[in-house]
Amino acid sequence: MIKTDILIIGAGPTGLFTVFEAGLLKLKCHLIDALPQPGGQCAEIYPKKPIYDIPGYPEVLAGDLVDNLMKQIEPFEPTFTLGERAQTIEKLDDGTFIVTTNRGTKHHAPIVAIAGGLGSFEPRKPPIQNLANYEDKGVEYIIRDPEIYRDKRVVIAGGGDSALDWSIFLTDVASEVTLVHRRTEFRGALDSVEKVQELKNLGKINLITPAEITAIHGENHVTGVEVTKKGEESFTLETDHFIPLFGLAPKLGPIADWGLEIEKNAIKVDNTLDYQTNIPGIYAIGDVNTYPGKLKLILCGFHEATLMCQSAYQRIYPDKKFVLKYTTVSGINGFDGSRKEAPKAVVKAIN
Repeated sequence: MIKTDILIIGAGPTGLFTVFEAGLLKLKCHLIDALPQPGGQCAEIYPKKPIYDIPGYPEVLAGDLVDNLMKQIEPFEPTFTLGERAQTIEKLDDGTFIVTTNRGTKHHAPIVAIAGGLGSFEPRKPPIQNLANYEDKGVEYIIRDPEIYRDKRVVIAGGGDSALDWSIFLTDVASEVTLVHRRTEFRGALDSVEKVQELKNLGKINLITPAEITAIHGENHVTGVEVTKKGEESFTLETDHFIPLFGLAPKLGPIADWGLEIEKNAIKVDNTLDYQTNIPGIYAIGDVNTYPGKLKLILCGFHEATLMCQSAYQRIYPDKKFVLKYTTVSGINGFDGSRKEAPKAVVKAIN
């Protein structure tokens, strides 16, 4: 049984920053995430994409933001259960909770903070026969490590930002990049569309539109795909990897069965005070929650995490009063014995 003060479900930016705010209150945190590493969407889906609306960062790559958050919370020694999904929750007679994952790992805490973003993501898969047979055998729905495509032939299908951005990125990695889209128009950022056009003109991207991938060839691994272009006969295109990038469909997953009040695939919370759900002791912060005026932004999740931690402290220690002090005044005392503080002012008499 893993015991902690605040059990955070979801290790995206909001969940990670919760560790920092809880640490200032001397509360320990443990995080559960179905992904194999912390960072949520930022680490899994778009680590190389820039984010422009994080205060203090005119521009920061999503992956770098995660790295900075991990460094920021390091003194508070968070622990993780990664690669496992929070499956069930049980409320005990004393008001605390036991959360069990799909692999049977049990966690006990007085506070549960759901910071699961938009939920668990499942890729939207094209209707291709036997597609599942080639998953992890040349068919990938998310690009985790671009180096596996080094000097390989790659076919990407899709017409959004991910398809455009990865087509551009892989031109410097793969030996051959082909982008297939069912329309001639793309719905991605204008500069990405223009960059793909430029790379096509230079012969670095093979662009096939309007067309679709209708079949996959190969025995133990992808060796080619069938391309069906409107008004023309289908043809086989030899390739080593097929990457359909049609987006991800978010789902709340097992959390939807926890008795929480759900509205349009999001958890309703009380935003007038502390982002608590209809079950006392369970909070929902970040993109996973909903309330009047809700904005699904990382910076809003940071704000929600801060207020949630104050409420959690009062719930754990109802007889204590926490006096808020700025970190410039109080400094930061890490659980690892470290301390950060502003330099002391020089006190000297003037004669």
